Amino acid sequence: MTRMRLMRPMRPMSAALVTVSRFILVLMLVLMLDSCSSKRITKANVDQVTDGMSKKQVESILGPPTSLKNDDFVITKKTTYVYRQGKETVTIVFKDDKVQSKDSTLSD
Repeated sequence: MTRMRLMRPMRPMSAALVTVSRFILVLMLVLMLDSCSSKRITKANVDQVTDGMSKKQVESILGPPTSLKNDDFVITKKTTYVYRQGKETVTIVFKDDKVQSKDSTLSD
């Protein structure tokens, strides 16, 4: 005769363990989203931005802008990216999707 092994039913997790697990999960998600959504703006990485770069190239260095403004004129298209970090700002102007100028209040 074969002997059947009885499995003990699983006990539900305690409410405290569930709460802690959820808190850790939410904290990890918030930290991941924060690290993905913005990069720290420094003078060194702003200096990497040069005339003629595309928006995609700029965003790979500085991340997405805090705000942007599009002006579509008949002949040209102008986009202004503004990066805010505390009281400091970086403004990058694109003409026809290429960097035309940049201005920064960042100090060394």
